[in-house]
Amino acid sequence: MKCPFCNADDTSVIDSRASEEGDRIRRRRRCLTCDKRFTTYETVELRMPQVVKQDGNRAEFDREKLLTSFMRALHKRPVPTGDVDAAIDRIVQKLLSLGEREIPSRKIGEMVMEELYRLDKVAYIRFASVYRSFQDAHDFHSVIKELQRPQRSKEPKKS
Repeated sequence: MKCPFCNADDTSVIDSRASEEGDRIRRRRRCLTCDKRFTTYETVELRMPQVVKQDGNRAEFDREKLLTSFMRALHKRPVPTGDVDAAIDRIVQKLLSLGEREIPSRKIGEMVMEELYRLDKVAYIRFASVYRSFQDAHDFHSVIKELQRPQRSKEPKKS
């Protein structure tokens, strides 16, 4: 850490303490060159992966786009906002835990489908119809049939 007073590279940590919230560390430092003291703060920086779209373009991950997708699928459905927020939080946590710098938009779409399947079957079908580009009533019928199977696994079939 450079000294803010003399720009020397040699500093030592005198004291370290976690904040009350536990989300950052306060460090008291001393410059070994000019002997002045200063305080620094450390916080965790989490970076979301870049989203690789189907056409190969890359975009920043946008939580608002995710929320918009959920809200379109859940339009006029009896799902509490808190449940939607929790689903989005789970997707964000999965993305962070992957530790990847880039993620295909398809993978995010599959995560959305998994969460919608848990939240509301009608919203799941709505999203699937757009996401999988349903062409006719047969496509809807096959997804509905899949939902009605008695020993259905907890996660939707990957396509």
